[in-house]
Amino acid sequence: MFAVIKTGGKQYRVSEGDKLNIELVNGVRGDILEEGDVITFSEVLLVDDGKKATVGTPFVSGASVEAKFVETGKRDKVRIQKFKSKSNYAKVTGHRQKYDRVEITKIKA
Repeated sequence: MFAVIKTGGKQYRVSEGDKLNIELVNGVRGDILEEGDVITFSEVLLVDDGKKATVGTPFVSGASVEAKFVETGKRDKVRIQKFKSKSNYAKVTGHRQKYDRVEITKIKA
């Protein structure tokens, strides 16, 4: 059984036991998540149990996916370089995007 969920402006194909890095949800609404807290994703786009697939318009009504919060981390650094020739201008900066790691525990169809 798998489902397609929408969170953080992206879509993820998930099944029970999957661990994935999603856009930051920790502290977005002022609530600081602890390890083991349950997150519920209600924006489910598709549910497939192996025999029957249910496609939402745009979301499947009554379906949800529960996940357990594992940790907050940072991705690898992305280096940004700006350069203009013949004007003695060169600048290098970096950025590390934060993410939340979650483990999918239950898919409710």
